[in-house]
Amino acid sequence: MIIKAAVIEEEGQDFRIVDMELDAPKAGETLVKVAACGVCHTDDVARNQKVPVPLPAVFGHEGCGVIEALGEGVTDFKVGDRVGFSYAWCGECEACRRGRPYGCEVNKDINFGGVQLDGTKRLRYKGREVSSFFGQSAFATYAVVHRNNLIHAPEDVPLELIGPVGCGIQTGAGAIFNYLRPGADESILVTGCGAVGLSCVMAAKIAGLSRIIACDIVDSRLELALELGATDTVNAARTRDVPAAVRAMTGGLGAHYAVDCTGLGACVRQSLVSVRSVGVCVVLGNTQDLTIHVESELVGPTKTLAGLVEGWSIPQVFIPKLFSYYRQGKFSFDRLITFYDFEDINKAFEDTKSGKVIKAVLKMN
Repeated sequence: MIIKAAVIEEEGQDFRIVDMELDAPKAGETLVKVAACGVCHTDDVARNQKVPVPLPAVFGHEGCGVIEALGEGVTDFKVGDRVGFSYAWCGECEACRRGRPYGCEVNKDINFGGVQLDGTKRLRYKGREVSSFFGQSAFATYAVVHRNNLIHAPEDVPLELIGPVGCGIQTGAGAIFNYLRPGADESILVTGCGAVGLSCVMAAKIAGLSRIIACDIVDSRLELALELGATDTVNAARTRDVPAAVRAMTGGLGAHYAVDCTGLGACVRQSLVSVRSVGVCVVLGNTQDLTIHVESELVGPTKTLAGLVEGWSIPQVFIPKLFSYYRQGKFSFDRLITFYDFEDINKAFEDTKSGKVIKAVLKMN
C-alpha cells in the first residue's frame, strides 16, 4: 500500500514527507493506522547518525493507532484494537526468557539496525528499501508493527496521549519504580527536566521521597518540576557548584540517588559526584563519552553508576500502571505534551531542541 512517511535520506537533513510503499504485515505483525507519534531525542540522535541507523530511514518510535490488519499467528490483538507502540524485543534470548526484554540480546539490531524482527524490511522509496526504527517507524500514516511492540490502549485515555508513554515517559518513571525503588525518607537529584526527567519527578513524588531536587538550565522547566512534585530546584546555568548545592540541601551528604537525563558526559559526572557514599547514579540520556576518576568518584565512596534502557520496563505490564496513576491524578504526563500536525514535523523538532516545548507529539490526521 502507499502511505505518507517522513523520510531521512542523508545525515542531519530535514524530514521530508513523501509517498512510500509499505508491505503487508508478515507472521506476528500487525498493520496499524497511526494516530500520533511522540518526538524523542533518540530520533534526532539517529537522524544525525550519532547512533548509526542505515539510511534512508523512517524514524518515530513513540507511536499509537488502530489495528487494521493482522499477520499470521497474531491472536492477542484484533482488527479495531487501539494500541500504543513501544520498543522491539525478540522474546527468545536469555534476557527475554527471564522477563527482561529491555536487555534483549538483539536490542540494537531490531531497534537501530533498520530491520524488522525477522531481519527484513517493509518500506520502499524510489525503488530502494527503507530502514525501520524500533520495529515501527511511526513518523508515517501507517506502520507495520510486531505484536511484541504493542500495548493495549485503554478506552478512557485519549489515543493521541498513548504514544509518548511507550518510550520517554516510561523510561523516566521506570527508573524510579522498576530500578531504584527508593524509600520515603530518601532524596534524589534529577538532572534534565524534559519529558524523561519530569516523569522521574512525578514518579519520585508518588514513591514518597522526602527531597526531590530538579536541575536544569531553563527556569520554566524548573517551575513545572515544582508543580509536578519537586521540592527544590537548581539552575545549573547560575549555580557554580551543583554538587555543593545538592549537599547543602541534603545535610551535607549528597542525594541518595541521581538520575541524569541530559545525554551529556559532564552532567553525568556532576550527577555522580552529587550522590552520597553508597549512592546510586542512573544514566538515561544517550550519552556518548564520560570521564570520571574511578577511585575517588566511584569505587572509593562505594557508589553505583548504572545505565538503563527503557527504564527497566516491561511495557505491557508497566504502562497500564502508569495509566492507573494518571486516572488518579498522580501522574499528569499530559501536561508535558504539545501537539503538532504531521506536516509540521521539522518545527516540532526545532521547538523541542530549543526548549520551547517539553514533549512534542505529531498528530497524523
